[in-house]
Amino acid sequence: MNSTTTGASNNSTMGSGTDGIWEADEIEIWIFSISLLFGPPTHSYVIWLIVTGSGRGVASEFFQLNLFCCEICFCVDFLFFILSKYISSLLPLALLIQGFGMTGRPLFQCLICVERYLAVVHPVTFLKYKPLRYRVICCTVAWITTLASCLVCLIIYLLFTVTVHAWFFLMQFLLFCSIQLFCLMAVLRALKQSGPGEKWRKREREEENHMKKRAFHLILITTATLVITYMPITFSVILTILTQHDSLPFWSPSLICYILGSFVQPLHYLHQAGKISCLCSP
Repeated sequence: MNSTTTGASNNSTMGSGTDGIWEADEIEIWIFSISLLFGPPTHSYVIWLIVTGSGRGVASEFFQLNLFCCEICFCVDFLFFILSKYISSLLPLALLIQGFGMTGRPLFQCLICVERYLAVVHPVTFLKYKPLRYRVICCTVAWITTLASCLVCLIIYLLFTVTVHAWFFLMQFLLFCSIQLFCLMAVLRALKQSGPGEKWRKREREEENHMKKRAFHLILITTATLVITYMPITFSVILTILTQHDSLPFWSPSLICYILGSFVQPLHYLHQAGKISCLCSP
């Protein structure tokens, strides 16, 4: 979004604020470079763990597998954004791939939350659609939607203004955040509900509560990741539109949150898999 605004307003601001623009570009390049350096290896390692069966299996973690693949595709977008600073003809390609981060990442996060919501609140429905083929269908639709979003990002950049691009981003954020918050509240409510008090069901109820707690923690983490990642950049978009000025203080914190948000899910997975010794209990 920052590069979109910069690309649209470069001609008008080059004469008055060249030093500020170059300073912003340098900070963006450093942030994108850090993501390129650590992002693909981290996500690739998690994908390898899922495929090799180190976790709960490919079928039960299929949505997470697709999420990490989408994150790798989005890291490629950072490479094109860096190159577009020096080769302006690559900017449309960078904006085309932007849909992987704008739509793909929150969409697969929503699929993970909905899956956990069904497992806790509607277990019968969850068991009915538990086979892998249903997950493959959902992910196929998600990938088609993501590719369509990539095309829309490019069309908006070529034919419309930054304001239209901002509204497109904002509506998606509100939609995905609402879905995840609904799943979070529903699982929390199910977790607080107490079952029958028979002693012979005590062990069964403890296992059920443990499963609900794990689902709640996963949904909480994905929802918090969505808010932390997209809320600052949404404010930056709004401030840029209101002030009509692509200011560095608007974007630096937003880009940092946007990059760090991509590492929350893989680090959480590595923690659960026991691959991060400093975060795991003895």
